[in-house]
Amino acid sequence: MSHLVPRVDSLLHLRFHSQPELGPLGQTTLEIVAQTPPQRVIRAFPLPDGSALAHLHNISGGVLGGDALALRVSVDANARAQLTTPGATRLYRHRPGLPDTCQQTQVEIGPGGLLEYLPDPLIPFAGARYRQSTRIHLGPDAGLFWWETLAPGREAHNERFAYDQLEMTLEIYADDHHPIALERYQLRPRETPLPSLARLGTYLYHITFYICRTGLPESDWLALEGELTSIAQEFTQPGVSLWGASALRSDGVVVRGLSASHRSLPAQLTRFWQAAKYKLYGVNAIPPRKNY
Repeated sequence: MSHLVPRVDSLLHLRFHSQPELGPLGQTTLEIVAQTPPQRVIRAFPLPDGSALAHLHNISGGVLGGDALALRVSVDANARAQLTTPGATRLYRHRPGLPDTCQQTQVEIGPGGLLEYLPDPLIPFAGARYRQSTRIHLGPDAGLFWWETLAPGREAHNERFAYDQLEMTLEIYADDHHPIALERYQLRPRETPLPSLARLGTYLYHITFYICRTGLPESDWLALEGELTSIAQEFTQPGVSLWGASALRSDGVVVRGLSASHRSLPAQLTRFWQAAKYKLYGVNAIPPRKNY
């Protein structure tokens, strides 16, 4: 039986190494294993806690119709990495005759490693067709903070829910290969209007934030769920924003939100992140700088 190999136009492969001999907290360093345009990372920046921060650039200014992009991230044992984007990711209009735009992401986090993935929102332009597939594997005592924000489109151009299709798949597995989270959804606003009361209603932005660390007991996750639920209740204002937190079947908590505006989202996501980082690691989160 033959297997279809997904088409890839651009590959970015990053590997983060732990260097315990570099300073009292050690230091994580970045190896750029492969990168082909339009994806690019220029360098990694050391953070005060020994983590390495890297910015994911797209030199095209956005994801073009028909692009096939692949991202591979390897975090070695005890390495600590932070990934962000310099700005929102623009998903441009589909180009007739070309396949749907796709982004394939694979992440491996080794024993004791930690990855914090903190990008700006995805903004789908009118006519965009986009498929995103993400698979994450966590080794023993590995940690993950992974958020994604989906915008309705270019609001300044009156392009709310004017894209053709978005398909999002996310799989997170623990060190023994059991699934922590499996998520898939498809949005086709032209066929099933998203502003209907049965879907998003008056809300425009959809946020998902996965918080994981393998090997912790269920009691720890229930305690974190309670703490994050209290923050969610504080942020919730019907008609403005809705937030909730729920423990996963093991090894994590997911925070979800809906918002009518992006204005308050960065500060609210940071608040959830700060609380969870301190609860799980006993240290404060370090918000990524967007320019150096």
